[in-house]
Amino acid sequence: MTEIWRSGRLMSRALVVLGAVVAVAALLLVLSVVRLLPQLRNPFTTHTTVRAEPPVLKSITALSRYEAASGTFQVVVDMSRQISFLPSFIAGSQTLFIGDGTVIAYVNFSGLKGSAITVSTGNSVTIRLSKAQLEPAVLNVSQSYVFAEQQGLASRIATFFAGNPNSQQAVYIAADQRINAAARVSPLRADAEHNTTAMLDSMLTSLGYRHVTVRYA
Repeated sequence: MTEIWRSGRLMSRALVVLGAVVAVAALLLVLSVVRLLPQLRNPFTTHTTVRAEPPVLKSITALSRYEAASGTFQVVVDMSRQISFLPSFIAGSQTLFIGDGTVIAYVNFSGLKGSAITVSTGNSVTIRLSKAQLEPAVLNVSQSYVFAEQQGLASRIATFFAGNPNSQQAVYIAADQRINAAARVSPLRADAEHNTTAMLDSMLTSLGYRHVTVRYA
């Protein structure tokens, strides 16, 4: 009889301790939710870990040019893919991409020597340069984004099992091509030549030349 009483007493103590532990855990969880204990983290939040190898220097290019102007362009790419004999909600995709990129216009100074510079009497100088050129567009990754994307059922399944990290590469390439095309028909190169002429005129005038002529071949 005594043994039963002792075991019951131990059981009741164990239940009391267990109840206290559960109560403390519940209180800590509530405090964590209401941010009264910021050091406790929500166990259901998503954490992102980035691991990258050190950057590798691939090449060094010597520059002999004057970057005279730059233009920022924004383009909207609407890319659709569909199998001809299937409806789009089964096998198809549509991506609306906002691309933001920069194009630099420059003048090559590597040929600025010898006959390219003609000094005449009366403090006059004539400089001959090649026409302004455009660097390939550089997309601003932080400002470019997928605005909307829709995929058919079969396309979603294929994308899930393929696990292709470059699935959106096509819209980036399309945005890059359109920005380059827009830069070619823009006044960016003319502005670069105008700015280069102004820079050379200011520099050579400060050296004592009164008449400065810049010609672009």
